[in-house]
Amino acid sequence: MTEQNNKSKDYAKYFDFTTAKVVKQEEGKTTYRINGREISINSAPNHSEEKRRGKEDIQVHYDAGIPDELKDLGKGKHYIIYTFGCQMNEHDTETMKGMLEEMGYQSTEDRKLADVILLNTCAIRENAEDKVFGELGHLKHLKTEKPGLLLGVCGCMSQEESVVHRIMSKHGFVDMIFGTHNIHRLPYLIQDALFSKEMVVEVWSKEGDIIENLPKKREGMRAWVNIMYGCDKFCTYCIVPFTRGKERSRRPEDVIAEVRDLARQGFKEITLLGQNVNAYGKDFTDIQYTFANLMDDMNKIDIPRIRFMTSHPRDFDDHLIEVLAKRGNLVEHIHLPVQSGSTQMLKIMSRKYTREQYLELVRKIKQAIPDVVLTTDIIVGFPGETDEQFEDTLSLVKEVGYDSAYTFIYSPRVGTPAASMEDNVPMDVKKERLQRLNDSIKQSSRQIHDQMVGQVVEVLVEGESKNNANMLSGRTRTNKLIHFEGSKDLIETFVHVKVTDSFTWFMKGELVTEQVPM
Repeated sequence: MTEQNNKSKDYAKYFDFTTAKVVKQEEGKTTYRINGREISINSAPNHSEEKRRGKEDIQVHYDAGIPDELKDLGKGKHYIIYTFGCQMNEHDTETMKGMLEEMGYQSTEDRKLADVILLNTCAIRENAEDKVFGELGHLKHLKTEKPGLLLGVCGCMSQEESVVHRIMSKHGFVDMIFGTHNIHRLPYLIQDALFSKEMVVEVWSKEGDIIENLPKKREGMRAWVNIMYGCDKFCTYCIVPFTRGKERSRRPEDVIAEVRDLARQGFKEITLLGQNVNAYGKDFTDIQYTFANLMDDMNKIDIPRIRFMTSHPRDFDDHLIEVLAKRGNLVEHIHLPVQSGSTQMLKIMSRKYTREQYLELVRKIKQAIPDVVLTTDIIVGFPGETDEQFEDTLSLVKEVGYDSAYTFIYSPRVGTPAASMEDNVPMDVKKERLQRLNDSIKQSSRQIHDQMVGQVVEVLVEGESKNNANMLSGRTRTNKLIHFEGSKDLIETFVHVKVTDSFTWFMKGELVTEQVPM
């Protein structure tokens, strides 16, 4: 966005409606007429509020649900949700799907059939926002053809003042804007937008409470389980602490009950989610219960695989390593974002650990779990990054030996400290560094896969291969993709596969029919 590097940015101007006509004010809501569209502002994002970390206790609500009077609102109607970004957004989408279906709506993939279309957005990088606004441009034509269609923008982008302002001023055909803290309000927002014919904006800047027992629509044999919300790390490049709020942990009994219920339903793999799962439980004031304690309890539940993401190296303690080394249903894959291999860069990023501390953590993990698979996140071209500091990243990548990595060119986000830093690394240099980094990771991944040829691995079969309907594909305990020939009735079951061929990002194998001790 063009305003990202403006140090004196006045966020208040986004919601200064002195030139707009006030249509009505009631029950804390103000309705304006802007550019010919009436917009009802229930609450708007406020960057100053998002910066604060309130001391008030987070309340846990167990009685949220779809009110009886709204359960038939979507009867005979259809919805689509397009999800951008991380697993947390995927999980939020499952919740929204669950609510919509309890309201009577049915899922569809046909845009022309849809009565509600929601864009669940990501704010991590600028290109994510570009995709959403490009999608809105396409949907404008659909809205013209079908005026009764409800279009909504939700998720992390909705927590940004600049985004909400842009939608209100340039995309007046949108009907709903809501944020990450008030997803549970979706039924009421749909009701307001339907009956008022106004654009409804409701974005809470203060952290929401924890809402339990919301319906979810899960598909397949793998499930996401949110264990906490928010992040308190405030890395200088990251918008998440503002869009997701402060760290709030779900009560352990609620998490355990949800995972046990998923086990009873037959789910075979659970991924525990949080912006920083290692900080789980640190906000509890009445009990001493950490993420290591939670993983220890997960280890006792009869479900084949338990994963988690994402970890922050700062909070990855020895107790957690000890618990993960018990294995069982705790898989040998750890996603451990490093972002840079340079201690100087890590300090500017406010990552709160050094290169040496990260490598010592890796050493401890590998000592306790020798066959562990490590993956990571890395940013190149951060403001001020020198050639020498980038070389530090390359050398760390080689020393750790990552199986794969999410790599990114630095993208400034409005409102973060890094956005006011001089972005002084030329784009051609950033691209060249990214290419070199990716080449190094590809080489590491291929070498690791080459070493696996001849091994027998346990595979959870996901379905047909996307590129060959005669092949099945699935994932190992360490989340590696493998293709092999087999009958369709093996889908959603565990099988043993012998690795026969290795490639950079996947492997091929043969089904092993006899029993193999693992």
